[in-house]
Amino acid sequence: MLTVLIKVVGTVLVTALIAYPLYAPHSGMGILGEVTAAGPVGGFAFVAAFFGLVTLYCRALQRTLVLAGADRPASVWWMFAIPYNFTEDFFIVGKVRAALAGRVTPEFLRWWTVLGYGWCAFQILSLFPGPAGYAGGAVAIPLWAAHWIMTSRVQHTLGT
Repeated sequence: MLTVLIKVVGTVLVTALIAYPLYAPHSGMGILGEVTAAGPVGGFAFVAAFFGLVTLYCRALQRTLVLAGADRPASVWWMFAIPYNFTEDFFIVGKVRAALAGRVTPEFLRWWTVLGYGWCAFQILSLFPGPAGYAGGAVAIPLWAAHWIMTSRVQHTLGT
């Protein structure tokens, strides 16, 4: 029950944050402004490339869960359920972490978890308009990349 409450409240708060430029336009347009600033073709290309990368990342997480013998490995695809995904991403990282416990070294798992929760948190910060959003994105992307690299490494450890 608590998990459902956290997911609902988190999704409502993220939705309010994404919509913030609509009711406070003086603060800037946030991520929506960045995408539209590239024009229709550039905005579409950016969104398509981003979702292509998310698809590859989800495949890596799903494969990791399969190799770890976890149940419901396809649950990682909730990363596409915007705006729910911003909250759900924390739970996905937690699920994979739980599946990896005892299968990798504690130090590896600790770093993998810190990077995972880190990119989740900073991606939410990236939704803020202005400098806070830019800073959040500037931190979230390298954390996400490092997490993805570690996820690929763990697949080799698990026997791909």
